[in-house]
Amino acid sequence: MNKLKEAWFRRSIRFRIATMATAATLVILLALAWYSGGRIGSLLIDSADRELQPILDAAIADVAAGRTPAPDKPYVQVRVLDTAGQPQDGGLDPGLRDWAIRDLKGAEPVLQYSDDPPTRWIGTVVTAPNGQQRLVVAGAGLAGYQQAQRHGLNWLLIAGVLGATATGVATWFAVRSSLRPVERMRLAAARLPAGERLPLPDAHDELHSLAGALNGLLDRRDEATERLRRFTGDAAHELRSPVTSIRVQAEVAVANPDPVLSQEVLADIVHESERLSTLVDGLLTLARSDAGELPIAQPVDLVAAAEAAISRCTSETPRVTLQAPTGSAWVLAAPAEVDLVLDNLLRNAVLYARAQVTVGVLPAGGFMRLVVDDDGPGVAPEHREKVFDRFYRVQDDRARQTGGSGLGLALVAELVRRRGGSVLVTESPDGGARFQVRWKSV
Repeated sequence: MNKLKEAWFRRSIRFRIATMATAATLVILLALAWYSGGRIGSLLIDSADRELQPILDAAIADVAAGRTPAPDKPYVQVRVLDTAGQPQDGGLDPGLRDWAIRDLKGAEPVLQYSDDPPTRWIGTVVTAPNGQQRLVVAGAGLAGYQQAQRHGLNWLLIAGVLGATATGVATWFAVRSSLRPVERMRLAAARLPAGERLPLPDAHDELHSLAGALNGLLDRRDEATERLRRFTGDAAHELRSPVTSIRVQAEVAVANPDPVLSQEVLADIVHESERLSTLVDGLLTLARSDAGELPIAQPVDLVAAAEAAISRCTSETPRVTLQAPTGSAWVLAAPAEVDLVLDNLLRNAVLYARAQVTVGVLPAGGFMRLVVDDDGPGVAPEHREKVFDRFYRVQDDRARQTGGSGLGLALVAELVRRRGGSVLVTESPDGGARFQVRWKSV
């Protein structure tokens, strides 16, 4: 079965559609042929009944009046019988079977196949003037009845096969003609230079929608390619700085084997290694997020996580305080994500604050809001939309001196948005920056 399925799907769309159309048409036409072939005999019988009924009515009137009926058509028999089926009109026995006599007395038409050709009889019981019951019948031979059924069915079956074949051929060419614009579009897309787009057809049909969808896909591809190019260039640039620093410090230590200088060099190397490790971890986290690899979400106590993040922050100046409701404030995320967001926001706030950093946890409808305020220089309005971009720095030189890589806030925004939340930066009441994060609450 699997091999047949694979072989079927290896065929072209034209072949599959034409084959399915041919098969469906063949089944429908053969069913109609079979039904129509069976109806040929019924049509012949109905025609005979319509012709015999007036003749029978005239015969009934004659018998009721005491006259001997005589048909006006030579191929029609009109007979007068007793209720046992014996002739009462001086003619020969019509050869009616017992079951036929019984049905005719009940005014039921009969078709006697034993006759050659088969004979259609209709009749009824009439009371003669002398009070005797007479069975008056009228019959006609159905010449060609069996041949019409047999040959008619054969011709209908042949017509069904020919019709299905013609439908398959027509479908093949129709699908081929319909797919020709798609093939031209495919070839045009394959030869399309970078930055160019497919022309949209004038007709607003499926091809117009397909061309628009392909152009949208090309837009997203070019955007992703450009974003990847910038990201790769920025990552290489950022990695070059700590790697170069480590190499230079190591060369100095090798060239000057002074124990005191070596200790200073090793301390610098450790600092740069930590910076490099942090940068690589951030890049890996962003790469996993871009690939959609998110940890399973679970309830996380945002208040407890904020308290733990503050305890990890060893800064005494500025002072970090927490303002949160009593009890717990649960959000739907991964614990590692919440810790990473809190650590990056606190590190950023402590880096630029003068004396005070305030962390607040507030309910906001179906969300929990995390607010981090500092009393530093703040973020100018023209930079507030860009600070969450990767490798973006408000003050490039100052950020490099403080060891920032421009990835911390990008990680915050990426992790929060992946969980259906939002993040933004505004002005703090203390005059510095206010970072607000909204997570879905449990």
